[in-house]
Amino acid sequence: MKKIFVCLLFVCGLTSCGSINYISIDTFNPAEVTYPKGVKRVLIVNNAVPQPSNLGYTYKLSGVVQDTARAKADSALIYTCSSLGKAIADAPLFDDVLLYHNITRNDSDYLEDKKLSPEDVKNLCKETGTDAIISVDRMLFQMEKDVYVFAEGYITGTIDIKMSGVLRSYYPGRKNPLATIYVNDSIFWSEDAGNMHQLRQVFPSPTEALNEAGSFIGEKSVPNFIPHWNKDSRWYYTGMGSLWKQAAAYITTEKWDEAAVIWKKLYNSASWSTQAKAASNLALYYEINSKFEEALEWATKAQNLFEKNKGGEDSQTQIQKLYTNTLNARLMANKKLNMQLGKE
Repeated sequence: MKKIFVCLLFVCGLTSCGSINYISIDTFNPAEVTYPKGVKRVLIVNNAVPQPSNLGYTYKLSGVVQDTARAKADSALIYTCSSLGKAIADAPLFDDVLLYHNITRNDSDYLEDKKLSPEDVKNLCKETGTDAIISVDRMLFQMEKDVYVFAEGYITGTIDIKMSGVLRSYYPGRKNPLATIYVNDSIFWSEDAGNMHQLRQVFPSPTEALNEAGSFIGEKSVPNFIPHWNKDSRWYYTGMGSLWKQAAAYITTEKWDEAAVIWKKLYNSASWSTQAKAASNLALYYEINSKFEEALEWATKAQNLFEKNKGGEDSQTQIQKLYTNTLNARLMANKKLNMQLGKE
């Protein structure tokens, strides 16, 4: 069931003493990667070389760089793969998700983004009985830790980690990867303490911080590989008349069908403005019910009415055009989603 949260914002001048009510809707979106039919078991592979412990980590104590700072990123790569695989396994797209525990690279070039070869992909899938591979081919961490000691007798500290990586999806028999995904994100800590011992108690160690960052970037990368939910903002028009108010009352109790009946009555009125707003509302009704073709049809009617009567540069026309474009994109995305879920 879709969760719909209603937030009212009254705009008298824009809507002729009516209002625009903004709502939040959950939208189901396709993954960036579309797998061939028959892919049921996926293998997560760590194909990245960990960066050296003396690189990528800067520790400043009261502004002075500490040259003894070290942080091992070996386990952070494992955490990246593990969190990625667990989140994918929690989704109902695949029958099984496996984590490959062996080493795939023997070199030390941590900066190199090295793809798995077609032969590697074939052998890994054969060895593990899987149908496709998701590989972390490079993952770099830049960690900055700053600690300040104040004369007042307290200490404050921050840890800021930026992550950047390359992930790929592979399928046996293909010369090139199915997709290449570039990911970037960051994670931040800020703590205060009475002394250094207390600060160490509440702060993660450098290695623990990198592990947390690895888990974070792995989980954040998941929408690239499986269909996922997003939260988006929409709006609907109301007015001063009794029918508008009745429809708005239905929305507050999530009785969208009843509201749609009223909006269709309003659309048949003589006022183009009423028609445009009712058509826009009906577009939202059909979008919420995942009827994207009907939604696009009604949004286009609303856009044409605004453009004809207020001009192409008017703000309402432009806003309606954005919504029409959004629905057109959702219509295309839904076809991709159905393909990924095997509903074609």
